Amino acid sequence: MLKGINPLLSPELLYVLAAMGHGDEIAVVDRNFPAASIGRKVVHLNGANVVETCRAIVGLLPVDTFVDPPIYRMQVVGDPDAIPDVQVEFLNACETLEARSIAMGSLSREEFYDRAKLAFAVVATSEQRPYGCFLLVKGVINA
Repeated sequence: MLKGINPLLSPELLYVLAAMGHGDEIAVVDRNFPAASIGRKVVHLNGANVVETCRAIVGLLPVDTFVDPPIYRMQVVGDPDAIPDVQVEFLNACETLEARSIAMGSLSREEFYDRAKLAFAVVATSEQRPYGCFLLVKGVINA
């Protein structure tokens, strides 16, 4: 246990975040996402939802400012323009922690799966709401 570190950040997840470099992507996904068959490295956060996971991760990991957008969401199948509450809440949490407006792109389910296969890691949460699946691009910590 460490002081000042969100208890959701397990030793395994802390290692993943520290090992990531600028431009690396991390997927934060809901309980329905096929993390085991898609992720090269999977970290399970049982009992956590994606919004609290976002707060824990983005509290340590800077969201990229060099790419637009630095966050992607999975589109709702059959209604790609719909933005479920879980996605609004995730983006709001990121923007609050980064103290700036952040663009969020969208990918079809298949495109999201393909990109998640290339992610540095997949963080599998217990999020119950569908379409709680996101990709975050790690930014730079300036001196």
